[in-house]
Amino acid sequence: MMFASDNTGPVHPAIMASVMAVNDGYAMPYGNDAVTRDARAAVRTLFEAPDAAVEFVATGSVANALALACLAKPWDGVFCHRIAHVEEDECGAPDFYSGAKTILIDGADAKVTPEALDEAILECKDRGVHGAQPGPVTITNITERGTVYSLDEIRAITGVARAHGLATHLDGARFANACAALGCTPAEMTWKAGIDAVSFGGTKNGCMGVEAVVLFDPAKGRELELRRKRGGHLFSKHRYLSAQMATYCDGDLWLRMAEAANARLAQVVQGLARVPGAELAHPAAGNLAFIDVPRGAHRRAFEAGAKYYLFPGNALEAGPDDQPVRCRIVCDWSKTSEEIGRLLDAWVG
Repeated sequence: MMFASDNTGPVHPAIMASVMAVNDGYAMPYGNDAVTRDARAAVRTLFEAPDAAVEFVATGSVANALALACLAKPWDGVFCHRIAHVEEDECGAPDFYSGAKTILIDGADAKVTPEALDEAILECKDRGVHGAQPGPVTITNITERGTVYSLDEIRAITGVARAHGLATHLDGARFANACAALGCTPAEMTWKAGIDAVSFGGTKNGCMGVEAVVLFDPAKGRELELRRKRGGHLFSKHRYLSAQMATYCDGDLWLRMAEAANARLAQVVQGLARVPGAELAHPAAGNLAFIDVPRGAHRRAFEAGAKYYLFPGNALEAGPDDQPVRCRIVCDWSKTSEEIGRLLDAWVG
C-alpha cells in the first residue's frame, strides 16, 4: 500500500519494453538518432504544435529550470505560487539556471489568482531599476495541493501576463492527470490557453525517467539546445530517453495511465464518507489529495503496511487518537481497487 508519491510506482511494461528495444545495436549519440526524431514529432503532434521546440531531459527539476531560463533574463523575477514546486522543492535550480529570482504569490488551494498576479507584477514594476524586473509567470497543473486550474483560470492568468508583456510557463509534472481531470487536450491546456512553455512530465506517470521541455516559439529552440548542453543534461545515449517518450505518446498511453491513477484517487475520496473524522483539506480532481484523518486511523494504516506522508512528519509520536492529522495520498497508474479498499478498511478500523 504505497501512496507516498506517483514516482514510487513501477514503469509501465510498454515503456520498459521500448527501452529494451532500442538497446539492440547502435545509434548515433546526443539525440541524432531516428528514435529521438520520431519522439519529437510525436510530442509536436500531441500538442498540435508542428513547429514547437522539443527537447528531452531526465528530471522535472531541470525541465522547469531550462524552460524558465529560456523565458527569463538574469535580472527578472519569476512569478509563482508560494508553495510552487519550483520554489519549495528544486533547491533553487530555476534561479541557478536562469539567474532570475522567484517572486512569491499567495493563493488558496495552491492556485495563483489573476488579481494577485496583477498586483504582484505592478509592485515589481514600481521598484524600477532597484528591484527584479517583471519576468515569466509559472503555474502548476496539477498543483502542489492536488487542485486543478480550469481552462478558464489558465486563460485568465495568461491574459494578465500578456497584458504586461510577460510569458507563461506550465509546470506539468502531472500534466496528464490534469488533462484527464479536465477532459481537455494538451493543446487546449497550453498554447490555446496562452501558455508559452510547458514541462510535459512522464516520470510520475509510468515512465522510467523522461520529461519533455516544449517551447511553442520555435525561435527559442536553439537557446534551449545550448542551455541543456551547458547545464550538463544532454544525454549521450539519448535514445533511451526518447524511446520512453515515443511510447508514452503512442496510442494515448500517457492519458490512459493518468485516467487510471485519477480513478483510484477518486475511489479514496468517495470512501472517506465511511471514515469517521476524515475530511478533504483541498478539492481533489486528479491523482493527489491532502486529507485530514484521525491519528488512530493513521496508526492502523501504517501497521497494515501503508506508506504515505504525514504533516508534520512526526505527528504519530504523540497526541490523542481522535485528533486529525493531515496526510498526502498519491495514486499512480498501477494502483488497484483492492489496494484502495485495504487503505480505507484500515482507516475505518
